[in-house]
Amino acid sequence: MSKTFSIILIILALGLIAYNVTLVDFENPFQGDSTVALIGIVASLCAIVLLLIFMTSKKIQNKLNKD
Repeated sequence: MSKTFSIILIILALGLIAYNVTLVDFENPFQGDSTVALIGIVASLCAIVLLLIFMTSKKIQNKLNKD
C-alpha cells in the first residue's frame, strides 16, 4: 500500500468523523442515532490509528532493509 493511498484513507476517515459529529445529539448522546454516530467516530479513530501504525512499521522496515 502506497503512502498516498494511506493518506487518502486517513482524510476519508477524518471526513467521516466530521460527518458523524454533526449527527450526535449532545444532550442525549447514547440514544437513537447518536449511538450509531459515536460508534462511527470511534471506528474512524481506530482506522486512523491502524493506518498510522502501518505507515510507521513500513518506515522501520525500509530502514532495516537499507542496513
